[in-house]
Amino acid sequence: MLVNRVERGRYLDSVALMRVSRRLEALAGVEGAALMIGSPSNKALLRGAGLLAKEGEAATPNDLIIALRAVDEPAAAHAMENVERLLSETRAPAPQSLPQARGLAGALELLSGANLALISVPGEFAAYEARKALGRGLHVLLFSDNVALEVELELKTLAKERNLLLMGPDCGTALIAGTPLAFANVVPRGDIGIVSASGTGLQEVASLVARMGGGISHGIGVGGRDLDARIGALGTLAAIDALDDDPATAKIVLLSKPPAPEVAQRVLARVKASTKPCVVCFLGLEGGNSGQSAILAGTLTEAAERAVGRKLPATATAQLKKITGRVEGLYCGGTLCAEAEFAFRRRGLSGHRFVDLGADEYTRGRPHPMIEPEIRNDHVARAMADPAVGLVLVDLVLGYGSHDNPAGVLLKAVKGKKPVIASVTGTEQDPQIWSRQVALLREAGVIVAASNAQAAELAASCIG
Repeated sequence: MLVNRVERGRYLDSVALMRVSRRLEALAGVEGAALMIGSPSNKALLRGAGLLAKEGEAATPNDLIIALRAVDEPAAAHAMENVERLLSETRAPAPQSLPQARGLAGALELLSGANLALISVPGEFAAYEARKALGRGLHVLLFSDNVALEVELELKTLAKERNLLLMGPDCGTALIAGTPLAFANVVPRGDIGIVSASGTGLQEVASLVARMGGGISHGIGVGGRDLDARIGALGTLAAIDALDDDPATAKIVLLSKPPAPEVAQRVLARVKASTKPCVVCFLGLEGGNSGQSAILAGTLTEAAERAVGRKLPATATAQLKKITGRVEGLYCGGTLCAEAEFAFRRRGLSGHRFVDLGADEYTRGRPHPMIEPEIRNDHVARAMADPAVGLVLVDLVLGYGSHDNPAGVLLKAVKGKKPVIASVTGTEQDPQIWSRQVALLREAGVIVAASNAQAAELAASCIG
């Protein structure tokens, strides 16, 4: 039985809606459930999942669609009766000390000195809000995804004309003047500036810098497509300019998956013209010196080490033995997954499997695994039970926005005698506390490496 209920003029946080959807699906007799704002892209998702009825088809982007597929009418009715209760349990009260406004104009009246807007609305509306903010002279962190590439180019061109930063779209992490934004870790202020086309890459390097005694001046996310040939690194080049002009920044670190070759050359040319030493990590390129002021790092760990000027302690390997079977890498962070896969390719190892569980095909209509790590547990349990898998490789990403105990969640699925190697991205000041998460894993027999790159290298060294 398929049931849709549409609530007019109701907008709720997408993560809260996803959590309620998962809890509804766990009720007896419910075969599928989703709560989504009635935007065209969301209705397409519901339609593809077989959850959209005629009532939902009529919803507008200002409406909330509650969609259920149940075995019979009583099961559907019982689930609908639970919706408000579940929504109320996910709703956190707004801090009374913070000013609140319903739009950009009202916000600027309350905070007249503001110079940055963080935008997190459905992609269909994100560009409109970003243009408004840029027009008011604000730098923009565009957290929203599903923004067309040509729109990204238009927004970044507009930002360049106005001498402003447009971070994103799909910018999940930033550290601006000591303030963590979106998914970010608590790190000390320092003189190292980071420009990153990867959210988890920025988190990994910033956390490693902090654990090695360094600090971050600013961490500027530019969105994962910035170094695409069609965007031409507009965000990256603007961020380098900003850090070059910043007296608090002494060194600059650039992070990205492999860029378009012509864009890489453009960025490296700009880096060489910088007045400050720069470390460039284009994952997939070999290390080496590319000029007097730019050094290429082969891994995120190496980028952090070169920026701080010291080596990360090596992970003890006494527990490790040779394995038969393949390595199964199950990742929350897309760039961390790519870094591990690259480590295997560099060694000439094939036949192993690396899965980015934060990719669109796994998160469509569901929370990101950094928010709800239970999404990964089914995959971990299957890998632990699969005789073809000899070792499981995972990442945990701490910080604001992430689950409050990802180690505890992961350990529910780690059953059996297969070795599990993990990396934990985070710091002691994060809400989850890095050392506590590491201790939980080690007490359960999980081998915890000092970094994601070290975890991948350890896994590769186990292959017989």
